Amino acid sequence: MSKDNIPEETLDLTEILRVRREKLEKLRAAGRDPFIKTRFERTAKSAEIKEAFEEWENKDVKLCGRLMSKRDMGKAFFADLMDERGRIQLYVRIDDLGEEAFGEFKKWDIGDIVGVEGFVFRTRRGEISVHVKSVVLLSKSLLPLPEKFHGLTDTETRFRQRYVDLIVNPEVRRIFEIRSRFIKYIRDFLDARGYMEVETPVLNTISGGAAARPFMTHHNALNMEMYLRIATELHLKRLVVGGIERVYEIGRIFRNEGMDTRHNPEFTTVELYQAYADFNDMMDLFETLLSGAAKELLGTYEVSWQGETIDLSPGFERLTMAGAVKKYLGLDFMAAETDEQAEKLAASVGVELPKEKERTWGNYLYECFDQRVEEKLVQPTFITMHPVDVSPLAKRSPTDERLTERFELFICRSEMGNAFSELNDPIDQLERFRKQAELRAKGDSEANMMDDDFITALEYGLPPTGGLGIGIDRCVMLLTGNDSIREVILFPTMKPID
Repeated sequence: MSKDNIPEETLDLTEILRVRREKLEKLRAAGRDPFIKTRFERTAKSAEIKEAFEEWENKDVKLCGRLMSKRDMGKAFFADLMDERGRIQLYVRIDDLGEEAFGEFKKWDIGDIVGVEGFVFRTRRGEISVHVKSVVLLSKSLLPLPEKFHGLTDTETRFRQRYVDLIVNPEVRRIFEIRSRFIKYIRDFLDARGYMEVETPVLNTISGGAAARPFMTHHNALNMEMYLRIATELHLKRLVVGGIERVYEIGRIFRNEGMDTRHNPEFTTVELYQAYADFNDMMDLFETLLSGAAKELLGTYEVSWQGETIDLSPGFERLTMAGAVKKYLGLDFMAAETDEQAEKLAASVGVELPKEKERTWGNYLYECFDQRVEEKLVQPTFITMHPVDVSPLAKRSPTDERLTERFELFICRSEMGNAFSELNDPIDQLERFRKQAELRAKGDSEANMMDDDFITALEYGLPPTGGLGIGIDRCVMLLTGNDSIREVILFPTMKPID
C-alpha cells in the first residue's frame, strides 16, 4: 500500500505530520499546489439542501467545505463535507471522476478543504447526499483533527485552539451565534429607543469609571504612562453634557484583576446613558431588555444556568441592599446610627472589612451583603440603594445621605449589570474624587483617580441622568447555560504554555 493511502489511525503523530507534508510536496511538484486556488463559486450550503430537499432534488449544486470523514467502498467513497451551516454526505465514484481524479481524492486527508460539483439525491437508506461529478482540493490540512471518537474535550486545549474547537465541536458555534445575536438585539433595542452608538478612547491618561485595577502601558511618542480603560462611563457622561441625550457604547473593557469562572481580564460591556431619567428608568429598561432577549433568542423566559432553573419573565424582585441584608441575615443596618454599631452588626455574622477599607457604616453594610447575601440570590433580583462609600459616581438618595440611587442586578449569585442615577453635582463629585484619591494613596489600587476634566464637564452642567452598564459576557453565559466565562469568549486570556 502506498504511504499516501495508509490509514492515519495506524500512524503516530510525527509520522502523520511527515506524510501530510510529503503529500503537499508531491502536489506542488505535479503543478497542483492547493494553496494557489483563489476562489470557488458556491451555489448552495448543506443546511439549505437538507431543509428544502424537494426543491433541490436532482438539481446540480456546487458546495465547498472541510472533509470530516471518508469511507472507502473500493470503487466509491462516502464522505462528510462540513460547511458553516452543517454537514452533508458526498457520494464519490471512480466512474464519475475518472481513475486519475479518483486516485487523487483517495489520497486527500480528513480536514482538507474541497469544492465539489454534483447533483442532490437521497440514498437507499434515506440520507440526503450529493452525487459528486467533480472535486477540487482548495486547501491542504497539514495537521490532523482530534481523534473522531473522543474529539477535543480538554478545556485548556479548546480555549487555546478555538479554531479546532469550532471544527470538531459543532455545539460551540451555537454559543457564539447566540452571542452575536444578543449584541445585535441590544443594538436594535437601543437604536429603536433613540440612543446613539459612539466610540470612546481605550487608552486613557486617567483610570476611572469603576473600582478596578487597570492595565498600564507606555506611549513612546508622548513619553507617558497610559491606562487601558476599565469603564466607558466618564467619556459617555461627557457626551451627555455635550447634548447627546441618549448614548451608548458596546466595547472591550480591561481590568488587571484575578481570573476565575466569572472574570476575564478583557471583557465586553454595553454602557448607556439617558438624560432626564433615573435609576428606576434604568431598572425598567434592563428588565425589558433581558427578558425580551431571552424570549427573542431562545423562545422562552426559562433558562437553565449553574444548576438552577431561572425565570426571566418580567417582574424581577427589587430589594434595597439594607433590605436584603435584613431579609437574609436578620441584621437591621437602617437602625444602626454609628460606625461602631454597624461594626458590631457585621461582627455578629463573622464579617470583617478588608484592611484597606475605612471602618464606616456603608462599608460594613456592603461587606455584609457581598460576603454573606450575594451568594443567596438565585432568581433575578435588583439590589438598590448602595452606600455612598462604594458608589463614588452615583447620586445620593434624597432621603438618606449615606445611600445612593444605585442598583445591581444579580442572577445565580452573579452580578449582571450596574446602574445609577448619575451624580451631576460637581462639588459633591470633586469631594468624592478627593476621598478616592486619599484611599488610593493609602494603598487601595481599585480606588478612582482624580479626573479634573470630568469635574470641568460637570461644571458646564450634566442633566439629571440615568446610566446603566451591562456585562455582555455574563448575559451570554446565562442565555447559553455556560458556567465559565471562557466558554463565551472566543479567545479568552490564557497563560502561554511555555
